[in-house]
Amino acid sequence: MARYSLEHREWVLRQMMPPINRSIADIAEDTGINPVTLYAWRKQAKTAGAVVLGNDKQSDAWSSADKFRVVVEASTLNETELAEYCRRKGLYVEQIQAWRAACEQANAVAEVQTRASREQTKVADKRIKQLERELQRKESALAEAAALLILRKKANAIWGKDEDA
Repeated sequence: MARYSLEHREWVLRQMMPPINRSIADIAEDTGINPVTLYAWRKQAKTAGAVVLGNDKQSDAWSSADKFRVVVEASTLNETELAEYCRRKGLYVEQIQAWRAACEQANAVAEVQTRASREQTKVADKRIKQLERELQRKESALAEAAALLILRKKANAIWGKDEDA
């Protein structure tokens, strides 16, 4: 198993980060580092909170978690620092602002969805109760019809077939 210096590892991780966004397959081919090692390094960097992609994705195709990490990283920056951050990451300030707005609205959407799901549940419960009442009525009618048939058979057995019917 090859050992890599910290500088070499950091260089590789920078290759995976925006704005370069090189794929792990490309980095593995160029450096000779096993892709499994690169995936492990990327996972460790993501766990530490870094925005590391390594999959050739453009910023609009990033996962929600990666976008959230960028929003968190950029949340304390002033305008000048934010502009520099965006240049380093290959992003636009407008993208980060849009992602921040989406993050801020995430719970509002969940609240609306929860309210809608409660309404759907209420409608479904009402429909279930209506169907249960209808089923009970039909079961009662079926039981009554079965009882009448049994009585008719017994009456026919006792007194013979009814000629009037």
